[in-house]
Amino acid sequence: MIKSNYPLYLGNQPHETGQWLSVDDKYRLKPVSQVALADDAVLNQAIELAQAALKPLRQFKVWQRQAVLSHAARRFEQRLDELTEILIVEGGKPFAMAQAEVKRLISTFDLARDAVTTLPRGEVMALDVTAGAQDYRGMVQRVPIGICSFISPFNFPLNLTAHKVAPAIAAGCPFILKPASLTPISALIMGEVLAETDLPAGSFSILPCERSAADRLVTDERLNLLSFTGSDAVGWDMKARAGKKKVVLELGGNAAVIIEPDTPLDAIMPRLLTGCFGQSGQVCISVQRILVHEQIYDALKSKLVNAAQSLPMGDPKQPETVIGPMIRQKESDRLKHWIEEAIAEGATVLCGNQQDGVMLSATVMENVNPESALYHNEAFGPVVILESYQTFSEAIGRVNQSRFGLQVGVYTQNLTHTLQAWDELEVGGVIINDVPTFRVDNMPYGGVKDSGLGREGIAAAMTEMTEPRLLVIKT
Repeated sequence: MIKSNYPLYLGNQPHETGQWLSVDDKYRLKPVSQVALADDAVLNQAIELAQAALKPLRQFKVWQRQAVLSHAARRFEQRLDELTEILIVEGGKPFAMAQAEVKRLISTFDLARDAVTTLPRGEVMALDVTAGAQDYRGMVQRVPIGICSFISPFNFPLNLTAHKVAPAIAAGCPFILKPASLTPISALIMGEVLAETDLPAGSFSILPCERSAADRLVTDERLNLLSFTGSDAVGWDMKARAGKKKVVLELGGNAAVIIEPDTPLDAIMPRLLTGCFGQSGQVCISVQRILVHEQIYDALKSKLVNAAQSLPMGDPKQPETVIGPMIRQKESDRLKHWIEEAIAEGATVLCGNQQDGVMLSATVMENVNPESALYHNEAFGPVVILESYQTFSEAIGRVNQSRFGLQVGVYTQNLTHTLQAWDELEVGGVIINDVPTFRVDNMPYGGVKDSGLGREGIAAAMTEMTEPRLLVIKT
């Protein structure tokens, strides 16, 4: 079902450049396809086409935007099996998670379609607040910010891309997207579908390209917004070079979950396993640290280790597989090295730590040095660290020591602790009685500290992609 080659999309149209980027099957480690590769000249042309689309998109009516988003969602439904296979092959994503991502793609476009009419588009302001202003009335409307530059990651090449593309269409912004070079086919299928619609010419370009060529998407002053999802080091460097444009960053983290002694351990185990090891931990809100009250630490450790050891590992095409490949050998080797460093510093491996090429087994550790790379950084792989605590305030303080702050899970039946967590945890989202990996596509999503800047989620993204324009009338 995967084609031997795919064109890029330049100004809504398929386009071949004569240069190709090879795409590998991440489990079988062999080329399966190739995609057209853009250079700096193509990126420049895409920006020029987007400039020409600014006025037509501003004039694109609400019903027309909804028709585009609705068409895309229905076509994604029709191509669910194809998209699922592409995610499995180019991303190494296990079957169940691949299919779930396609369904979230559909949901994200549906939510954007509804948001076109349900989100407030402006307000009336009372300006007669002084005697001198009593004859004035004010109104504010939200208008498209302009051309958007999007750089998306490999781990959710459909849904995280949709969280940029769908709000841009809903807000009326032309966009240029650079998909991850490791997983570009998914975004190009999105381009195929959008090319079937009535979007004005030049409204979108989807351009696989080398990092050097993509620098224009960061620095070009004709672009009005940069939205990047990826590593914190790359993201903050982009912000420093982005100039006057608005920047939205989603940069991951090393998410923690706090487990209080009133938690039913058997009941939470399935969610805990998904949070720790789903998609081989290559999720920015994957559970990396589990802080367990000392009263139940040994019981939870025993249950988690037994369950982790039984997780099916192997070919992501098999429906039962939970642990598939990491995205490439370099990442598998990096994480294995971090684990071995932690062991040398005194950490204990409770299970896992078996590497076979790009495959790394579900790994549970304890006694990990908080200064180690494994604890301090984003692991982005199938490893989780256990540690005990005595008081809830101690657990909150330990979570807040991280340089990241995306989401935290807290298992508790204590309302006071729930509110304390909400007030004191330095993160973008606090998830009560579930893992921090929980996300619904309409909720405001993003982090603080090294986890990023701004928010995604349909309504939040549309706010980022629009700006207020004031009208004052003297009556």
